[in-house]
This record gives sequence, C-alpha cells and structure tokens, in this order.
Amino acid sequence: MSSNASPEVLFERVGNAGVIILNRPKALNALTLNMIRHIYPQLKKWESDSETSIVIIKGAGDKAFCAGGDIRALSDAGKVGDPLVKELFREEYILNNATGTCKKPYIALIDGITMGGGVGLSVHGRFRVATEKTLFAMPETAIGLFPDVGGGYFLPRLQGKLGLFLALTGFRLRGRDVQKAGVATHFVESEKIGALEKDLVDLKVPSVSEVAQVLDSYHQQVRNRGPFIYFPNRSHLRLFTASSVEEIMENLQKDGSAFAQKQLEILSKMSPTSLKLTFRQQQAGATMTLQEVFVMEYRLTQACMRGHDFYEGVRAVIIDKDQNPKWKPPTLAEVTEEFMEESFRSLGERDLVF
Repeated sequence: MSSNASPEVLFERVGNAGVIILNRPKALNALTLNMIRHIYPQLKKWESDSETSIVIIKGAGDKAFCAGGDIRALSDAGKVGDPLVKELFREEYILNNATGTCKKPYIALIDGITMGGGVGLSVHGRFRVATEKTLFAMPETAIGLFPDVGGGYFLPRLQGKLGLFLALTGFRLRGRDVQKAGVATHFVESEKIGALEKDLVDLKVPSVSEVAQVLDSYHQQVRNRGPFIYFPNRSHLRLFTASSVEEIMENLQKDGSAFAQKQLEILSKMSPTSLKLTFRQQQAGATMTLQEVFVMEYRLTQACMRGHDFYEGVRAVIIDKDQNPKWKPPTLAEVTEEFMEESFRSLGERDLVF
C-alpha cells in the first residue's frame, strides 16, 4: 500500500514496516516545514499502531538522504520577521526528539549526503546505516549558525574530542568513517541496501534484537574490507582539548603540523560568534538529556535569528556564493560574555516545551 501524503514526502506500508521517503531529490531532499508537519504525526501514528513493527526512513534519488534544512527560506523569513524562524526550529526539534524516543525500531538509511536537518532525522534513532556514498557533516559554523538538531547531545558523546572537532570545523566524514566515528551504527554497501530493506520488512513482528541481527549480518560482510578513507588521529584531536576556542587556536599554532595549519585556516573563515556558541553548546550538552539539549538549542537559534552572522553567512555561501562573509564581530575577542549569556538565557513562555 502506498499513499502520497505530500509531494515532498511519501509514506508506505510494506509488510510490518512503515517507510518514510524524503522526496525532494532535485533539492537533495532538503527538509522543509511542510515535510516536518507531515512526518511527525505519521511517525507518532506508526509508533502506536499495533500493525507497524519498525520504521524506516530514506531519501529519494541516489545522491542524498537529506542535505539539510531550507536555510535560504529561513534567512528570507528572518529578515522580515516571519514566524517561520520560530516555528521551523520548534517543530523540527520536536520531530528530532520523537525519532530519539520512538518505541519502535527506527532505522535511517543514510545512503548519500547527510547534513544538518538530515542528521537530526537520523542520528537520534536506534539504527543508522551508512554506505560508501554517505557524506556526513555539520557545517553550520560557516553560515553563522551552530550544529543544532541535537548536535549538542550526540557530538560530545563521540570518542575523545572528535565531536568538538566536527562541530567547529564542519569536517566531512565519508563512507565507513561515518560508522567508525559512531555517527552510524552500521556500514552496508550501497548496492545491498535494497536487499537489506527487503529483509527488514519481511521480519514478522520483529524485536529490536532481530532487527539488529539483520543489520549485523550485512555489516559483517564488509567489516574488515579496505582502509578507512580519512580519520583524524588521537594526537590531532588532542589539540582540541582546551577551555576555550582561543586556546584551541593557540594549540594549533604551536603544533604547526600540516593538520594544524589546515584547521587554523578553516577556523579563521568561520563566524567567531558561531565558534564560541558552538564551543559552549558542546560543553553544556555533554551532561544534558536529549530534551534539555533541544531546549538549549532552541534558545540559541533564536539568538542567531536576532543577530547578523546567519544572514551574512547565507548571503556569502548560498545567495551570492562569494565565500567572503563579513562577520560581526570579526574576531573571537570581540564576542562578548554578555552576548553569550543572553544567547543561552531562557525565553520564558517562548521556550521550547515537550
């Protein structure tokens, strides 16, 4: 049985599985508020439906699972005071939390580009399946934002300082490295995703352990094949052990290795405000629950929407594409503690509530 709930997202019932298909392949399945408003009620319905045993989410086309949210629409809305800047983040985080708390096995097939909003739809679920085509990144500091959609929860829980490194630099993990990092739970060759999906939907009232066994059987086939593409080593990541962004920059300057020089070059192009917000978000999120992180991140999004750098970042990267944003303030030293405190402060009755 198949039904077109919206041109942008499709829902199918296949056996005991509810299947969500992000259906904007030409836009790399970028997430819109309309998609969020269709996915959330369907997910909750399947969660309480006795005939649905598992939920699978995937992207249409062969390039992306979901390349992120509709950043340009957010920028346009923020400039004119449109409520989209409040509604989208609020409803997106409620959906992200629903994937993380789903009572049924939730399986994200992240076969292709998975960034920003796509990470939020996948990383909190019980199972995340990467392929050789997976490209994972949280590149928000380059556009005056921070790694949201629960980035303050899952990134600090990766090994060592890997999460902080990914959060600040927007570094792209590819293929098997996505699973090695802990972002994905399994790695399966792209050509076998169809067979994996069939084996999953053919399960009769599966338990979590039975779903895991199927995924493990596919993962096992490729576990020891080939070298990893690239993965920062421990000595590199130690440079990100610091009590501030400024201290990280000092560590990189003192180290002087090719890796350190490259990261200095990258960080120097990012929004100083975003870097400092992200550093504090990562510190705070390490000891928070997932829901507490979403409440914190909602506050930060509204601070960014009130500010300058998000709109300038979108202009430079997405609209004019000159890759030359003029950040305000332009240096880390000029980002005030007063601004930082205000950004994390409660919004009162406008706070996100679950």
